[in-house]
Amino acid sequence: MTKLNAFPVTGKWPARHPDRLQLYSLPTPNGVKVSIMLEEIGLPYEAHRVSFEDGDQRSPEFLSLNPNNKIPAILDPNGPEERPLPLFESGAILVYLAEKTGRLLASAGQDRYHALQWLMFQKGGIGPMFGQVGFFNRFAGREIEDKRPRDRYVGESRRLLGVLDAHLTDRDWLLGEPYSIADIATWPWVRNLIGFYEAGELVGIDDFPNVQRVLAAFLERPAVQRGLTIPAA
Repeated sequence: MTKLNAFPVTGKWPARHPDRLQLYSLPTPNGVKVSIMLEEIGLPYEAHRVSFEDGDQRSPEFLSLNPNNKIPAILDPNGPEERPLPLFESGAILVYLAEKTGRLLASAGQDRYHALQWLMFQKGGIGPMFGQVGFFNRFAGREIEDKRPRDRYVGESRRLLGVLDAHLTDRDWLLGEPYSIADIATWPWVRNLIGFYEAGELVGIDDFPNVQRVLAAFLERPAVQRGLTIPAA
């Protein structure tokens, strides 16, 4: 028996390496935040695919780990107080992994709070707004004749892109020189907006050259390139 056997999620997704952090996810914008983070910090982990097509996110095993039935979630056998730690919500997971390893989030001072500030900006604004644009542009929202809901989310997404673009005028990353969890949280959503959601023209992405510049730099990072494909199909 390992210390993970007590968690029902391991019955559906057995741990081949129970000494490693277990990741339950999909390569969506929220999902790849954690796989990219794990690749950046080099922490050993084992990835498990949660299939939306099969309804895995609504299974009792997954709900025992995340009652909100969303990915990603983790189970760290080496958590605080020498106890396994189950954890959901991508932002919380990023903070936890940063503090566990001392990487990509300052332990104190202004850089720490600025990183948390931009992390909350992504969680409260970019993620929800870009996701709504994706719904109305690529998925069922196209069937809605009234375009006012779509246009509201497009307008707010343009405003958020404008905030990012102005902030990045003289900066390589959201905090300037330090690359941080704020970047890991933000850029997968920008990539998805203009890629998978096919909304680049709709939001006028060419009006935001600094956003495009930093996104390109983000996508050049080897850890990002690996993390974007995890878990594999």
